[in-house]
Amino acid sequence: MSECPQPLSTTELRSFRRTLLRWYDTNRRDLPWRRNRSPYRVWVSEIMLQQTRVAAVLDHYARFLRRFPTVSSLATARESSVLAVWSGLGYYHRARRMHQAAKLIARERHGKFPRTAQEWSALPGIGRYTAAAIASISFGESVAAVDGNVERVLQRLFGQPRSQETAPARQQADNLLDRERPGDFNQAMMELGATICTSRAPQCGLCPLNPFCKTRGVEGPRPQVARKRKAISYALARSNFSVLLVRRPADASLMAGMWELPALPPGLANVGSPLSRLRHSITDTDYRVAVFATLPDQLRDFAANARWFTQQQYERLALTGLTRKVLGRLPLESHDSTVESKCH
Repeated sequence: MSECPQPLSTTELRSFRRTLLRWYDTNRRDLPWRRNRSPYRVWVSEIMLQQTRVAAVLDHYARFLRRFPTVSSLATARESSVLAVWSGLGYYHRARRMHQAAKLIARERHGKFPRTAQEWSALPGIGRYTAAAIASISFGESVAAVDGNVERVLQRLFGQPRSQETAPARQQADNLLDRERPGDFNQAMMELGATICTSRAPQCGLCPLNPFCKTRGVEGPRPQVARKRKAISYALARSNFSVLLVRRPADASLMAGMWELPALPPGLANVGSPLSRLRHSITDTDYRVAVFATLPDQLRDFAANARWFTQQQYERLALTGLTRKVLGRLPLESHDSTVESKCH
């Protein structure tokens, strides 16, 4: 790896670290995973936060820890139970790999967590950033954690063009890292990128690193990728306080093996008024969803593998996030009525 020049003098570097950490100590958000630095809790939070907003993680984090308070309880759980608790967070491969890693920690490591980023990287679903974040926060290892937020801060700080290559950013972050408080420093850089040095509207006047920054907001916002739009319809068949659900194929590219409402063919979707209309977003696609009350006989030809579940039963299933939202808005005991709702 080529040497990455350090643009700050020794004196400036000390001031940079002191300024950033003082800002973090005063302004950091009170997030539940910051109140307890146990490796299990930090690990769970870091996996959940991958490509997911903090606001969406908060409830799921609390629910997940209530159900699986230790790595042992996670390791001994069935995958379907893990997916059921994860339902609504999306990117379900994260939950599957975390479950696999928990089994390795419980069985092969006898419940002992890795202490270094290198050891964490050997587990399923743990990339370089996640490994560095856990090792620095929970064990104080002096290793820089560079996610998208940190990389953006560094690019603006040093006036560098955007690049697909992250190696220079990692080296710069490592040069800047406070060796006495590496976990706090990494979180401070991430916090700054998430709350002040944001992608679309950086608040340069509030940034503690403004005196050190070469761009100070001159750089324009990152172009947003055009999102896809798609309309889909689902059937809601209810009988005797049960609902009809189908399971996605085990080899499906998305949400494999999870349960959902039967999708309606276009012919049936155009009959009558929907019970509910929703907006739902998954990765790069925005869905306009319509849910129709449907008789079981109408589903016979294309939902042969469907099964009936009571509310007590389906709440323990690995439901897709959209299905869980629909059933939360249209419970089994409700009367048929048209509901306009919006969810993201």
